[in-house]
Amino acid sequence: MSDSNVIRNLTLDSRDEAVILFGPRDAYLRTVRDALGVKVVARGDMLQIEGPPAAVDQAERAFQQLRQMLRRKGKLVAEDVRSVTDVVRGGAEKSDSVTTMESGRNLRARTDGQGRYVQALKTHDVVICVGPAGSGKTYLAVGWAVGLLRAGTVKKIVLVRPAVEAGERLGFLPGDLVAKISPYLRPLFDALAEIMDAETVTKYMENDIIEILPLAYMRGRTLNSSVIILDEGQNATPTQMKMFLTRMGLNSKIVVTGDPTQTDLPKTVKSGLGDALQRLKDVEGLAIVHLDQGDIVRNPLVTRIVKAYEEETRGKRSAT
Repeated sequence: MSDSNVIRNLTLDSRDEAVILFGPRDAYLRTVRDALGVKVVARGDMLQIEGPPAAVDQAERAFQQLRQMLRRKGKLVAEDVRSVTDVVRGGAEKSDSVTTMESGRNLRARTDGQGRYVQALKTHDVVICVGPAGSGKTYLAVGWAVGLLRAGTVKKIVLVRPAVEAGERLGFLPGDLVAKISPYLRPLFDALAEIMDAETVTKYMENDIIEILPLAYMRGRTLNSSVIILDEGQNATPTQMKMFLTRMGLNSKIVVTGDPTQTDLPKTVKSGLGDALQRLKDVEGLAIVHLDQGDIVRNPLVTRIVKAYEEETRGKRSAT
């Protein structure tokens, strides 16, 4: 071993996990090894990684992310391995700007998970992204959509939200239709306001280049050359989700974001997001990206709050 190299051991959960993680005839191990410049030795359920410290760190992150993907999907494919290695080594999908903010700074992926998300946005026509509050699900999608609009790749952005109250009854709201639905759509306005100047947003909305509307208003439409983003997808019913996903016309992209742990639907109503995650997991051309606590880029306290709630939920499940 070179004086500058380090060795790190990674213990897997089982031999079965190792077989899938290593790939057919260890093909996935070789992909990680060649992409990150490390030596990888597999012995049963033990994985030994050797190389320069930075490369070993990247390889360990790559294998841990692949293990998470395996637990969620029950399988891995070569594209998963290439995607993860591209991101952890600071490849193009992580370092490239998503778009330029109004402040002049570039909007970029800031975590490995966000890097996978951006890569999925660039390579798939339909992307479903789930994750906790603050992980950048909607923000990155809106930024990516603005980038496509600025480049002339699409002609329209449609931002959609279910008009579902978050655990409280607001009662009668004064004003016209726009005033009544505005509180539900405010987070989408906020995301746009950070990426584009207010005058441009207003002009685009007046000229129907940007639309922000409740999910129910999507019925019967077909949208060509558009980016269509559904935020808070966990508050759509399965019927609404199917309706939304089938609005995509020619040269269009669809993004669905949501957090399955924050559903505001009545307990007797099934979430369309959870239904879609199961129903569409093997659909070709559609990507499903899972973000977690490590992808939260708000105040660090948000990460600790999310973790505390998740631990309580896990405790209740184990008790039952």
